[in-house]
Amino acid sequence: MTKPSIAAIILAAGHGTRMKSQTPKVMHEIGGRAMIAHVIDAANATDPASISVVIGDHAPQVGAFAQSLDPRVKTAVQAPPQGTAHAVAQALPLITDFDGVALILYADTPLVRPGTLNALAEKIRDGASVAVLGFRPEDPEAYGRLKLDSDNSLAAIVEAKDATPEELEISLCNSGVMAIDARFLQARLKDISNDNAKSEYYLTDIVALARSDAKTCAVIEASPSEVMGVNSRVELAEAEAVFQSRMRIQAMENGATLADPSTVFFSYDTVLGKDVVIGQHVVFGPGVVIADGVNIKPFCHIEGAQIGPKTDIGPFARLRPGADVMTGAKVGNFVEIKKASIGAGAKVSHLSYIGDAEIGAEANIGAGTITCNYDGYRKHITRIGKGAFIGSNSALVAPVTIEDGAYVGSGSVITKDVEADALGVARARQSVIKGWASRFRKSHETKKQ
Repeated sequence: MTKPSIAAIILAAGHGTRMKSQTPKVMHEIGGRAMIAHVIDAANATDPASISVVIGDHAPQVGAFAQSLDPRVKTAVQAPPQGTAHAVAQALPLITDFDGVALILYADTPLVRPGTLNALAEKIRDGASVAVLGFRPEDPEAYGRLKLDSDNSLAAIVEAKDATPEELEISLCNSGVMAIDARFLQARLKDISNDNAKSEYYLTDIVALARSDAKTCAVIEASPSEVMGVNSRVELAEAEAVFQSRMRIQAMENGATLADPSTVFFSYDTVLGKDVVIGQHVVFGPGVVIADGVNIKPFCHIEGAQIGPKTDIGPFARLRPGADVMTGAKVGNFVEIKKASIGAGAKVSHLSYIGDAEIGAEANIGAGTITCNYDGYRKHITRIGKGAFIGSNSALVAPVTIEDGAYVGSGSVITKDVEADALGVARARQSVIKGWASRFRKSHETKKQ
């Protein structure tokens, strides 16, 4: 059988007042990525014919952001908000000629999985007009209950306030995520009434309309964590915890060792090779790619970095955007790398800042070395050749080049290029004044008395 064509409709018009933020709710991040971006990613994984995002007129930046992620995204505006069915109605003109599955998603429900969405769509292909994603929360409380027939098809969605005591005992609840036959949706959405306490148009009423037309409604079930909605900072933190747990499990299942998984934090796009070992309290920001056999020791912070095979990182290392650590290199404790390449086998072992630099293969950077890359107006490049040796506590004032095999004496401030195989030293000649220390102490003791 052919896979059903999908038109994803993402509802993102809510005000999110409980977030208490100037940032629209759906643009708050989980794993370094906005919630709405997670939902667009999940929708895209179903290979949809189209994606529509319904926004509110209070936050046009949400639509602009969605289109920046995927230029195929179309937007519709719901103003003022009048319920979920009203929101979906704003997107219908965008799929007027569509014949397939309308997938209704929520931009503040960021953890739903593509496989779950495909399973919902399959229910429509199998003959249902409506398929609802259900879940079983620990406390059903105010959730709408999914009432099933004897054949486990969906008979009704019963709101908690309207439920009988027997119906309140039902544990299967409505997540809000649905798949609906697009032709049926286009024909019947207009018949949903706002004759209720809030005078709003509720998409859940589509089930009653389908049943009145003798059409089948189906249910599939997801875990509570997959369909959790985010309406507050507390719930945002809870969703982040679920996301991180997923990423840790995925990393270990794919061949990485996490010494203490609960203390390792991933970004949505972290890429790990095989046989990577990650110590405790390591944080990955966006844009990190790690090759096979890398050892990352505890308390490292890494973002926007490429780390080559069999490298050794940390502990307490910070790799900032543009860091490129090549095969077999070492970046040690209290080292910061920014927009710099560290050549194969090179060592920056401790207490150094390497920014806007190119470090050659097998070079050795001594403790306390800094590349002075900023003159107050512009950034400049430091180039250190293959096999060069930079003595401890050296300052390399860019733009400057230390050529292959050159040495820089410890404590030097280098402002001019050092040619290959030469020694560059730039420090004052040492003087020793005999007896000075005892005379200094005696003088100050006399003054103190």
